[in-house]
Amino acid sequence: MTELTTDLKSLHEATLNNLKSSKANNTLRAYKSDFKDFGGFCSKHGLNSLPTEPKIVSLYLTHLSKNSKISTLRRRLVSISMVHKLKGYYLDTKHPIIVENLMGIRRVKGSIQIGKKPILINHLKALINVINDHKFKEIKKLRDKSIILIGFGGGFRRTELISIDYEDLEFVPEGVKITIKRSKTDQFGEGMIKGLPYFANETFCPVTNLKNWLEISKIKSGPIFRRFAKGQILTDKRLTDQSVVLLIKEYLKSAGIENENFAGHSLRSGFATVAADNGADEKSIMAMTGHKTTQMVRRYIKEANIFKNNALNKIKL
Repeated sequence: MTELTTDLKSLHEATLNNLKSSKANNTLRAYKSDFKDFGGFCSKHGLNSLPTEPKIVSLYLTHLSKNSKISTLRRRLVSISMVHKLKGYYLDTKHPIIVENLMGIRRVKGSIQIGKKPILINHLKALINVINDHKFKEIKKLRDKSIILIGFGGGFRRTELISIDYEDLEFVPEGVKITIKRSKTDQFGEGMIKGLPYFANETFCPVTNLKNWLEISKIKSGPIFRRFAKGQILTDKRLTDQSVVLLIKEYLKSAGIENENFAGHSLRSGFATVAADNGADEKSIMAMTGHKTTQMVRRYIKEANIFKNNALNKIKL
């Protein structure tokens, strides 16, 4: 009996480890951060956070709804549910008191999502031009231009962008092939390959700038986008995804462009929007961005065509 109990205990621990391994580290951190806020709410009101019950979760969502978007509420609900699963508890997130409450909140608040602005061609050129005009050392200019142009040209998530290693690159006559080992929608590491062709205009060509960056940095292995120490000395430490956001905002500000509503995702959404505006279909856009569903891509296409297919264009005054 003791052996059986011990065996079941080890199986239980192994199962919990498998559940944790099924999620990326960034996702697990997000769950913990969200659950910490829920725990604070429960502690303040003398309620149990783990395990909890649907009524308490519903109260928390109502509390959040005063200053949060519907998307934030849904994410917090997922986080609370996942932490319960990882700890071996069950929480019925489909309970009517949760579902009906969310529907009511949605009716009161509305569910329109205002995303971050995409970086369009005029923004992209302004960013590259302002970097070229900066007094930074050439090595920093080339790194920053490569980050922006590769990020835009490949429709990369910023976590994918900073995860690229030298070994993931294959230069071919047409351009460069970049292997993405793992991404947000590819948790099992099946991988995908993005192909970036050469541009006629070398100033804005992601492949040309990447080649120049690798040549001046002398990087032959490991992460291609690295941090600088004081004095703009290149280190072997991988750049963080937050650094990409700060870099974009810094150069937008230098270019005289309002930067509050731009983010790291702006490179990715910018690629999709510009591609759609130039006639690319959703299938080819998804092949580059790695989107698994058409919902977001169709939103980019709709926004890109808001003036092109505008009925008002048929009216002559």
